Amino acid sequence: MIVIAGLIGGAVWGALHAKKRGGNRMDMAQYAAVYGIIFALLGLVATVVLERML
Repeated sequence: MIVIAGLIGGAVWGALHAKKRGGNRMDMAQYAAVYGIIFALLGLVATVVLERML
């Protein structure tokens, strides 16, 4: 669940970041994809760490 939340949250944040910088739709899509992947990977690491701790 953390991975999915990271993916969605990162995609939204990336799209908003691109829009704030004056990007067009393709820029927003690219930023959303990159931020989504980064946050999903961070969520995966957090999930693994939490599972190992518990």
